[in-house]
Amino acid sequence: MSWSARFPDPIALPDGGKLATLQDAGTYITGLPKQAYETPPWQNAMHVLIQAAEYDGPIEFARLGMLQALFPKGTPVYRAVDKAPKWRNNRNLARDE
Repeated sequence: MSWSARFPDPIALPDGGKLATLQDAGTYITGLPKQAYETPPWQNAMHVLIQAAEYDGPIEFARLGMLQALFPKGTPVYRAVDKAPKWRNNRNLARDE
């Protein structure tokens, strides 16, 4: 495979552009500010891009790496353990009476 390999589905960028090839994605990453480029999600995305382009790695991993870097998940919110789940109500069942 080479850097000109195309993603199965182009990656839509937040600003409205699209990344169609591994080269497009690599150019996008190297165009980021140094502070953003050195974060773990972007380093991972570049690693999987290189694996796909130069070592015949799975192109889908490169696509997923780019999506995870572009659209990171928020901080998980945990509910207190002592609260009952929302789906559980406090009614007694007929069999429990």
